[in-house]
Amino acid sequence: MSSIANTPQPPYYAVIFTSLRTEGDNGYTEMADRMAVLASEQPGFLGIESAREAVGITVSYWSDLESIKNWKANLEHLKAQKLGREQWYSSFKTRISRVERDYGIY
Repeated sequence: MSSIANTPQPPYYAVIFTSLRTEGDNGYTEMADRMAVLASEQPGFLGIESAREAVGITVSYWSDLESIKNWKANLEHLKAQKLGREQWYSSFKTRISRVERDYGIY
């Protein structure tokens, strides 16, 4: 996940997940990689970008709110969410935004 997502023309949606990790990996890296693959297989998925440093930030892009709702309810993703709350994150926040405009050099 070291590239910039190639998103379509707006509008589309961004799910911004910001987190502070607990100590140790405890299976986190493997699960995070699996969630990126699983998300990419979901209808409405457009791309993902992630940076994992002192503050972890993952932004996934989606075509519509229904696709985001379905991803949140995915059984494997629900398991990862539970593990995140129980052992991987000391704090986290999820924000959902509608992208109205984007630009840049790719």
